[in-house]
This record gives sequence, structure tokens and C-alpha cells, in this order.
Amino acid sequence: MNMTQDFAETVALGALGWLAGHDELLPVFLGATGASEADLRARAADPEFLGAVLDFVAMDDAWVTAFCDAQGLGYDVPMRARAALPGGAEMTWT
Repeated sequence: MNMTQDFAETVALGALGWLAGHDELLPVFLGATGASEADLRARAADPEFLGAVLDFVAMDDAWVTAFCDAQGLGYDVPMRARAALPGGAEMTWT
């Protein structure tokens, strides 16, 4: 099943909300991305920023599991959503 960009953005917004609700993890995300809390609000509709949110969550299997469990999603959904957003195409090395 192909994922639409609209649904991918919805998944990523859920991940952003999940991150925002974790006081110990949000500062890690902000530090890793260089984003500020104001950027979270300003860029929440930016598909490229949402891709960065999913990239961050995908860095740790425990984060993927916790996010998916909280949202009622399959564990493959964040990566499928990431692939549907700008910059998420699979790399091909030649």
C-alpha cells in the first residue's frame, strides 16, 4: 500500500506532538536539529521539517516503538511516511 504525502504529514505531525509531550526527549530533538521551540510552531506544516522529525524518531528503535504504540500505528509506518516526504527517497549508490 502506497502512502500519500498527506497521510505522511499527518503521521509526522503526530510524531512532532509525541516529541513535544516528552520533556526529556524534546531538548534532544531541538539540539540535534538546531530548531527552536518557535520553529516547531512555525514549521509544523513544512514537509521537509516533518521529514526531519521522522528522521529523528527513527534514530532509536525504542522511540519508534513508543511513538507507534502511543499512536496505534504499525512499526513500519514512520519509515513509510518518511519515504513519502521530501528527501525521503531511498538512496541508490552507484
